[in-house]
Amino acid sequence: MQAVTDRLKNFLQYVAVNLIDEPGQAQLKVAELGPKRLRFKLVLAKQDVAMLIGRNGFTASAIRSMLKAAAEREGVQVSLQIHSHEEEAELLARGEAH
Repeated sequence: MQAVTDRLKNFLQYVAVNLIDEPGQAQLKVAELGPKRLRFKLVLAKQDVAMLIGRNGFTASAIRSMLKAAAEREGVQVSLQIHSHEEEAELLARGEAH
């Protein structure tokens, strides 16, 4: 499972770094939710969140589709959340972020 996780993580890092303006502020968090279930969370600078989500969410939707397709080949279910650092801090303060 670690090899699959690493490949998916590398894919997301590659895509995010090439689409955002502040890659040095990007954080990628991975949580194993169960057997063969992963949650990826990209925490970005506020302006980069809008860029990565794209107009009407089309960019984020395309990234999620490719991520899910790659994961399904390995029998893994994945989800992707995209937050700003401010949103992540707020979620942590409320105890909702893991």
